[in-house]
Amino acid sequence: MQRVRFKCDSERHCYCFAAEMNGWQKTTSSSDWNFFWAGIHTVHRLFDPDSGFRFRDDQIINHFPNHSELTRKDLMTKNLAKYRRELKKDDSPFLRKGPDGYSALDFLPESFLLPADYSLFVEEYKRRPNAVWIMKPTARAQGKGIFIINRLSQVKKWATGRVTGSHAYLACRYIDNPLLVGGKKFDLRLYVAVTSYKPLRAYIYQQGFCRFCTIRYTPAASDLDNTLAHLTNVAIQKHGSEYNSGNGGKWSIENLKLFVESSYGRAKADQMFSDIQSVIIHSLKAVQPVMVSDRHCFECYGYDLLIDDTLKPWLVEVNASPSLSASTLADRLLKTQLMEDLFHLVVPPDLMDPSTRTVGVNQSPDLEKCGDFVTLIDETKPEKGEKVVRERSARGSRLIWK
Repeated sequence: MQRVRFKCDSERHCYCFAAEMNGWQKTTSSSDWNFFWAGIHTVHRLFDPDSGFRFRDDQIINHFPNHSELTRKDLMTKNLAKYRRELKKDDSPFLRKGPDGYSALDFLPESFLLPADYSLFVEEYKRRPNAVWIMKPTARAQGKGIFIINRLSQVKKWATGRVTGSHAYLACRYIDNPLLVGGKKFDLRLYVAVTSYKPLRAYIYQQGFCRFCTIRYTPAASDLDNTLAHLTNVAIQKHGSEYNSGNGGKWSIENLKLFVESSYGRAKADQMFSDIQSVIIHSLKAVQPVMVSDRHCFECYGYDLLIDDTLKPWLVEVNASPSLSASTLADRLLKTQLMEDLFHLVVPPDLMDPSTRTVGVNQSPDLEKCGDFVTLIDETKPEKGEKVVRERSARGSRLIWK
């Protein structure tokens, strides 16, 4: 049988290495490929009706046409707000507040799009003048353009409404009570694969990591400009003098779970991970109505979350193209294994057999062959995720997502 032909926009070592280890053949052809790990601009071009490109039955690509509904910070905020309004109409139990004062949908810090929501932001600022806000460009990644403010004068340039496009920012309430390890702030990077939005099928990868700041955290106003204490992005932290190139300033998710269990008990650790799953599922369901669920497409999202000192998870952002570059040996091993497991998840085993093949992405993966991917949600088989968890637990698997 003919080998799978894989293509990528730019050199992504972990992806290419995993594909070659899988016996696939690399191609540079613009059209004769089976699996394309493409950049977002390439995806937009291919799905443009004027491009003339039409997907064959044996072609798979790594983005949905309008992936930005979840991965652009402003669009994600808009879709989550709409999702909340729809659930409110139905008097959904997800909106009922628990003993901690939060509902299941209170996982996105209060946000305002500037300049569009500038007047609303000013009202909120006056209501809570001591609050701290983090300013994020709506369409950038790796911590670029982010800064923290605590004075209204710092955002005056958005008051005129003339700042648009790439200069638009999201002002998000800063979570100033993060869970600390050794006095340092961290966030989580988790990988979630979506193979269909209608019906929704998503899988979470059990291996992820925590990214640590190199400087001890302090909420003092005088320290807000110190990005090494507040922003966990590796692209920022690697320039700090305290950066550890050996471990990349990272912890495994397993180490985090052990830390939380030893500090707070197993029940609270399990609840924290359950809450994280809930955050991810609700974020996916929020964009489900607007997503174009093309059968040739899948996503491997990079979810960034922050845990506060009450063990509550907060959604920071969702990345459409999580980095596949490796800063350490452990990083390289994790990301290469992620790619190998992802191939088994999304590529039908009969992709190259024209007599039997499934069109596009595999919708019935054998999770026994998908490594550390476990079902997060499958709307066609509501109990399947729980069944997989029970079976893997019985085998003594290193299962984190209960």
